[in-house]
This record gives sequence, C-alpha cells and structure tokens, in this order.
Amino acid sequence: MMKETGKLTHLAEKRPKNMAAFVLIWLGQFVSVTGSFMTSFALGIWAWEKTGSAQALAMVGVFTYAPLIIVTPLVGVLVDRWNRKLVMMLSDLGAVLASVVVFFLYISGDLEIWHIYATTAFASVFQAFQWPAYSATVTLMVPKKDYSRASGMISMVESASNVIGPVLAGSLIGIIGVRGILLIDILTFFIAILTLLIVVVPQPVVEKTQLTLQKLWKDIIFGFQFIFGRPGLLGLQLVFFAANFMTVIGWTVINPMVLARTGDAQILGFVQSFSAVGGLVGAVFLTIWGGPKRLVNGILLGWILNGILGRFLMGITDQPWVWMVSVFLLAFFMPTINGSNQAIWQKKVQPEQQGRVFAVRRFIAQITIPISMALSGWLADSVFEPAFQSGTGWLPRTFGGIVGVGPGSGMSLMIVFSGLLVALVGFIGTFSKSILDVETELPDYDSVEEP
Repeated sequence: MMKETGKLTHLAEKRPKNMAAFVLIWLGQFVSVTGSFMTSFALGIWAWEKTGSAQALAMVGVFTYAPLIIVTPLVGVLVDRWNRKLVMMLSDLGAVLASVVVFFLYISGDLEIWHIYATTAFASVFQAFQWPAYSATVTLMVPKKDYSRASGMISMVESASNVIGPVLAGSLIGIIGVRGILLIDILTFFIAILTLLIVVVPQPVVEKTQLTLQKLWKDIIFGFQFIFGRPGLLGLQLVFFAANFMTVIGWTVINPMVLARTGDAQILGFVQSFSAVGGLVGAVFLTIWGGPKRLVNGILLGWILNGILGRFLMGITDQPWVWMVSVFLLAFFMPTINGSNQAIWQKKVQPEQQGRVFAVRRFIAQITIPISMALSGWLADSVFEPAFQSGTGWLPRTFGGIVGVGPGSGMSLMIVFSGLLVALVGFIGTFSKSILDVETELPDYDSVEEP
C-alpha cells in the first residue's frame, strides 16, 4: 500500500504546474475558443439569412452579455471560496451543454432565432465563472514581471482563434454543414476540460466559514467597496465603462454593414479575419514587448488610437480593403489596452480577493454592453438605415458626403461616431490625476506589510 501511495504522490508531483500548467491551459483554451468562433461565424450567417435584421444579430450579443453581467458579482464571491480548477471545468461543461442543445435543434430542423438567444443566455451564466477564476489563477501561476506578457498570450488565444475559426468555418460549412461545425465545437470543449484535469492549478487560502445570506451580501459589497475606495482603480474602470459603451455601438453593426454594402459573405469573412490577425499581431507584440513601462499610457493612448485609426477610418469609406486595414488597426491596440489594465489589477489586488474584486471590475466595465448592443440594433434598423435609404432628412444631408447614401451608409455613420467618442474617452482620461498616478499611488499587493 505504501508503494502505491508513493507512486501516486510521484505522479502528482510530475503533473504540470506554474508556467508549464498555464501554457497547457492556454493551449486548451485556444482549441476551445477556435471551435466557439467557428460556431459563431456559422450561426451568424444562418441568422442573417433567416432574418436579414441587424437588430436580430445584435440581440445575440445582448443575450450573451446581460446574464453574464447580472450574475458576475455573485460569481466573484463563489470563485474566491470554491476550487478554481473545478470552477473553470464547470464553466466549460455549461457551455458545451448549450452547444449540444443547439446541435440537436438544428439537425431536427426546429432551430429558431429565439433558441439561439436562450442557449446563449444559458451558456453565458456558466461562462461568467471562467474569466474571474482564470484571471485569479494566472496571478499565482505567472511571475509578476510577466503579467503583461501572460495577458498578451491570453489575447493571442482569442485573436488567433478568430483568424482560424471563421476561415475553417467558411471552408468547411459547404462540406460538413452547420451540424458538422457544431460537432467540432463540442469536441473542442472537452479538450479544454482535459487540459484542466492534468495540470496543477494553485489555490489561495480561502475562507472556510459557512456562506450565509448575510455573508454572501457582505462579500458582494466587498468588491464594490474595494474599487470605490481607490479612486485610481475606479477611474480606470469608468474609462472602460464609457469606452465599451461607445465601442459596442459601432462594433455591433460592422457585420451587417459589410453584408448590406456588399452582400458578400466572403468579404465579411476577410474583414473578420483581418480583425483577428490584427488582434493576434497585437498580442504577439505585447507578449514580446512586455507592455509599456507606464501601464496606464498603454490604456489611454490605446483607446485614442483604437478610435481614430480603427473605427473612424472604417466608417468613412465603402472600400473593403480599407475596412480590412481599419479593423486590423482597431484590433491591434486591444491587447495592449486590456493587457496593461489587467497587469495593474493583478499587481494591486490580493490573490485571495481577486475573484470578488475582478468580478465587480468586470461588472462596472461591461454593464453598458448589453444596453449599447440593443440600442445599436434599434438605431441601425429604425433610425440611421431608413434615413440613408431615402436620402432625405438632416442625417444624409449633413453626412452623406462622408458615408454615402444607400444600404449600409447609416451603419457606417454609426461606426464613425463610435470611433470619435471612443477616442474622446481616452483623451479625457489623460486629464485625471488619480488615473495617471494609479501605479504609484497604490502599493502592490505583495509590498503591503501584514498588520
């Protein structure tokens, strides 16, 4: 018996841990997210062909983000108390269950757009657990000096998957159809779960007290108190709060704008791929570079360049090659924006508190997203597009020379406004002393002496 126990201990010690475990989890997430992007692309084309409505596509985003944001403060409390490895696995299992339901509805011929909304909302609740648990785990796996590089690697997962996913989906959909793509997506989730099973995921010291309703409420409030008690961190999240609202107004209508102006799904695939390549190049650049010495500059300057060189540039033209250049630039700056922000928070928040604090941080930054998605679809279908179809009214008279008149022009103007407002948010942030001094005013979590 002692020999068997010794063998098990030896095997456990040989399991990947620390940076090796992070890389293995990272590879599993890459495979899984690639499958998700394949499904997203295929179902996006299916939804557009079925409805022809920008609002219908926007509502998919609403049902993605609204449930996630609603449950996020509660999720943070649970992530700090539960085993983070199991939390990430349960998150993947919830997502794969939603894909299985969509698969059977599709092969039976019963799939409707509302089914996409419902399963997306269900998966979103489970996915709400993934980011706080993953982010807090990375803090303990990766040396502090490499936080920005790790964020760059995580951005590479989404960007590279967004390159490969649409290309694979576009190439395979004519061969294996939507059902085949859904099956691939389901398989990739299990690969992600397998990588979690074979690695050592560090777990901080957690509170063992019983989670009563009073304690639950106190823990939820803790995340808000932590952030609101630190003006610099609150200011950073308010920048993301405003920038996300402006960003999504324009981003939501990019796909329908391209389809409305060209009617060509292949051009849409190229635009999406260039966006993903831009994000991938930006992530690789951040991983090699390690981020700016003054991280807050990467956030504020990144938003300014993202708005002007990306969104504004895309909106003022109807040329597909300019769209591709602009979405490349738009996506290129996002890893530096997000990675710089993530590194600041990882340095300033105790690992055992990061679940609660990061959940509230996400809640503040993203609460505007479902609102702006719903608003964007309505503005496109009911205000901007109708105005530019008729060619009359103050909108086409004032801006018709910039974006033209006809299908897609109204949505192009929305993208122009979005870019200008995003850049304005970054510019205003440069006048906030609490934001500019956040890295020096607040001590790192590991430099604070215990009382």
